[in-house]
Amino acid sequence: MDPALNRSLVFIGFMGAGKSTAARQVARLLGIPCGDSDDLIEQQHGMTPVEHFAAHGETSFREVEEKAVLELLAGQPQVISLGGGSLGSAAVVDALGEHVTVLLDVSLDVAWERIQGSERPLGKDRAAFEDLFREREYVYRELADANLSTSDAEVIEAAVPSLLSMAHGEAGTLRLLWGAGPGGGYPVWIGADALASAPWPLPDESRRFVVSDSNVADLYSGEVPQIAGLIEIKAGEEFKTIATAEMVWDALIEQQATRADHVVALGGGVVGDLAGFCAASFQRGVPVVQVPTTLVAQVDSAFGGKTGVDLPQAKNYVGAYHQPAAVMVDPAKLASLPADEMAAGYAEVVKTALIGGGLLWARISAGDAVDEQIIRECARVKLAVVASDERDGGPRQKLNLGHTIGHAIESATGYTQLLHGEAISLGLLASLRISDADALRTEVRSLLDAAGLPTTLPGLDVDAVLAATALDKKRLSGEVPFVCCSAPGEVHYGVEVDQQLVRAAVEELAG
Repeated sequence: MDPALNRSLVFIGFMGAGKSTAARQVARLLGIPCGDSDDLIEQQHGMTPVEHFAAHGETSFREVEEKAVLELLAGQPQVISLGGGSLGSAAVVDALGEHVTVLLDVSLDVAWERIQGSERPLGKDRAAFEDLFREREYVYRELADANLSTSDAEVIEAAVPSLLSMAHGEAGTLRLLWGAGPGGGYPVWIGADALASAPWPLPDESRRFVVSDSNVADLYSGEVPQIAGLIEIKAGEEFKTIATAEMVWDALIEQQATRADHVVALGGGVVGDLAGFCAASFQRGVPVVQVPTTLVAQVDSAFGGKTGVDLPQAKNYVGAYHQPAAVMVDPAKLASLPADEMAAGYAEVVKTALIGGGLLWARISAGDAVDEQIIRECARVKLAVVASDERDGGPRQKLNLGHTIGHAIESATGYTQLLHGEAISLGLLASLRISDADALRTEVRSLLDAAGLPTTLPGLDVDAVLAATALDKKRLSGEVPFVCCSAPGEVHYGVEVDQQLVRAAVEELAG
């Protein structure tokens, strides 16, 4: 790994994100210098940024800060940490275009907790702190070439090779998100021609066996570099079964795949789930690289390591947690999607926006068309949730918003009547009815209607859906816990719900 940089790695983020610590760690690992704008200000003016701010006011401090940052950015490529407010300067933003900007993400609550007891002048009042956080959030997200959801030392170390490839210019114009997980996690590359541009996460001697379906294989399997073999399955949720998995295992044996090789899951959610499960179980586990080609997969299912197959009684009942070695997302691949598949993916976009709130919900509630920024924000929300709870023991259950009843509808209709996203459209409306969020439900229904998604399903067998709901994987004992949403960004998991209310919500879907 050549530590010499063609461009600086510049860490940005809100106060309390841990930028200085992360930047110093990266510089130490690479054996190169680390510049810090706060340290440079203190060296040049004999007082810390906090002291300068207090003595001379914010306007004077921002002028001093801008000068220090521009000096760092104009120097030899190195690792740099910038003060949280320095991106308010147009000159700084312009200069960052020559470098790799790394956002060290932090939640509002964690940032507030970390700065308590400090002398930061902008961290004294919680309401003002929240306003400032929201104001800067959009700027950080748009300027970031790479986004790390934690300052955990293991994650930072694991991300260094990917960051270095960006600093060397090897990743083109791709954006990088980081999926925290065992061993430090994995890169998520997003952008045009991701398959061709993204650094492959595994060595060339690890052969690539592509699993794809009959809709996608002919379109995109030729784009996978150095493909060693192709295994094609039938398209559709009804084929996400043990029988199909067995066919994939047999094909891997026939093509002489070994534990030194890996699987490439090329396709939508069905392919990603099934190929990931086959990788998790083949010879007790080989790596998998996820290459999602549908909207459902690009905003949701390709991330987080959940893999599995369906049983006739219930969806995703057999599976394993198996985090990918990398995810490569090319939004341009969505151009080949049929309209109904694109609409189905939109249901997961709405779900994720309800969970994330903030900027993502603002765009979705405004009726904006899905673009790369929305795909990236959906992925970021999911990765942040998974980072806090890999195996569904708590907060990750938020991601099941709309899925308890949605999955039950899929099972009750034999996985053939509805696309996954269409079932989730119905499940979201039921969840919002159960949440007693009528105004929000009306708003969401309008969004789903406009996308061409079902909001009722006349003739739905209510009793069959309720029976399938009782088999939900989240049930440990007693009744099935639900995920409820009182407002965008306010999602609650493990909620006990009266069964009559559940029945009423499902009956409403049946018309």
